[in-house]
Amino acid sequence: MTETAVYDIEQVRAWKRELDAAPYRSYLYSYPHKTAYRPFEKPKPLSELWQDEPAESFFLYMHIPFCGARCGFCNLFTLPDKREDVHKRYVDALERQAKQWAGLVSRPFARFAIGGGTPTLLRADQLSRLFDIAEDIMGLDPSAASISVETSPETVDPQRLRILKERGTDRVSMGIQSFIEAEAAAIYRPQKPDEVRRALDLLQRFEFPLLNLDLIYGLPGQTLETWLYSLEQALSYEPGEIFLYPLYTREHTILKPGDVQGGGPEDLRMDMYLAACKRLEERGYEQFSMRRFARKNTVGHDPSKRPLAYGCQEEGMMGLGCGARSYTQHVHYASRYGVSRKATESIIADYVAAERYDHADYGFELNIEERKRRFVLKGILHSEGLPLEEYARRFGSDAFSDLPQLHLLTESGLAAIEEGILRMGREGLGYSDAIGDWLISEPVRNQMHEFVLP
Repeated sequence: MTETAVYDIEQVRAWKRELDAAPYRSYLYSYPHKTAYRPFEKPKPLSELWQDEPAESFFLYMHIPFCGARCGFCNLFTLPDKREDVHKRYVDALERQAKQWAGLVSRPFARFAIGGGTPTLLRADQLSRLFDIAEDIMGLDPSAASISVETSPETVDPQRLRILKERGTDRVSMGIQSFIEAEAAAIYRPQKPDEVRRALDLLQRFEFPLLNLDLIYGLPGQTLETWLYSLEQALSYEPGEIFLYPLYTREHTILKPGDVQGGGPEDLRMDMYLAACKRLEERGYEQFSMRRFARKNTVGHDPSKRPLAYGCQEEGMMGLGCGARSYTQHVHYASRYGVSRKATESIIADYVAAERYDHADYGFELNIEERKRRFVLKGILHSEGLPLEEYARRFGSDAFSDLPQLHLLTESGLAAIEEGILRMGREGLGYSDAIGDWLISEPVRNQMHEFVLP
């Protein structure tokens, strides 16, 4: 943490050139990545995993792994399946799981999210059941928790939105990706701009406290001009929050590396990112990470609520449903990971047929070194930054001594220490995917079985 240089100028320049050559390596939205999970040598009783969890509040997540169609860039745990009987059997299983997990809840829930897939693909009565499970079985108090639900344009209708509104949903998140039909078609997304606008008009009428919209840059055929057009179209609806994602192709995705821009002088993704940052700043949005931007002074929840605090660095996430991840301080666990239709169908079938959900048999145990690395990554990849004194209190050591490579962030000018917090600047946040990949530990890297392509 001293100001004395640890690396010479040429080492810093060489490292920065490596980032410039491949800024889009992998989207590290959690650490360790789920592809590093493995079967435990012996199943772990959930009662033991959760009994000493120190968090003052928990995060409840429900995963609905169904969608209308798989997009060309998607490698998430999701299955294109619109059959109502399949959905009902799945929600039945989720309810059984919740009844077995309810006794593990030792803290109130500060957040509740329903994701997927597309949760609003469910019939309205099944969607309502999810809230019943959360409240009546898991003990969620909607007046003390912020509630978020994902949706898609084709599933937005008055009946479903009325349920979300009545059950206290604060944030609705909708993936749009592009307002240009040809660009959406190029990523195998059956979506027309008129359908998107219809959905947005309806969402505005319901006046949810926070509307989040997702866009993707680097699409096949996309130019800087068409990218900014889609951004302006999204901004015309005045979303409180907007997420901007660079396009990736990965193992098992429909799109292949040769189908998209990737590397070389023709790769416009960094230019698109920087142009979007500038435009959003002009429109009054604040940057919180490489992807997340929010309108300044956005509350993000119903003003009549008083949501409990839940810190970015806390654990205590309980994930219900097939494919959902759960995080305790020392163990992360989930169902097995699949992307192909065959694998996903098989994993969902096993989940639906199961009678017991009270043991974790697949996941990752975090030793002290991995917990340190997780804390660092969760800090520096967000604008909140890495609080160095908090790190020292938690781990009894200095972050820069534990991870000397952090000096490269400050010596390259991508980050700075301000009032005891290591924060990345705009350029540094733009390299988040390369920096996150760079900081993955060798044990985790050696276990990851997904080859992520730019």
